[in-house]
Amino acid sequence: MATSLAYLLLGSNLGDRAARLAQARHNLAASAGQLVAASAIYETAAWGLEEQPAFLNQVLAVATTLLPASLLVACQAAEQAQGRQRLVHWGARTLDVDILLFDQEIIATPTLTVPHPALPARRFALVPLAELAPQLRHPQLHQTIAELLAACPDSLAVHAWQP
Repeated sequence: MATSLAYLLLGSNLGDRAARLAQARHNLAASAGQLVAASAIYETAAWGLEEQPAFLNQVLAVATTLLPASLLVACQAAEQAQGRQRLVHWGARTLDVDILLFDQEIIATPTLTVPHPALPARRFALVPLAELAPQLRHPQLHQTIAELLAACPDSLAVHAWQP
């Protein structure tokens, strides 16, 4: 079976955020494929619904034999393993796992859109992604991740996290 390279964004702002990211890395390595690389962990204020705790975010590069829909199921299972509840849009969460990119595929189904449609507007996703793959080209916008980051309209500060 062919292997694809997917970039996943992890985020947590409830409980022991760093431990939640570590558990997500473990769960995804067991269910989604081989972790090829992991960015540093970054902290940022909440985006969208701002009256909530700050997030820790990290991007993973995963070599996977799963098809995109199956990868989404693995991501959602990792969220569920940590008690993710979808109560409020952009609300606080134990764990969020988003598929940012899947090879150079463009996917638009009722349950999955890849590249992630908000990627160009979210500094908290672009900073760790640019750490891993600055020259990777967005399959729709045809700009590199570094170029998207330089043009990103999001003004929220993204800081390297210090435990």
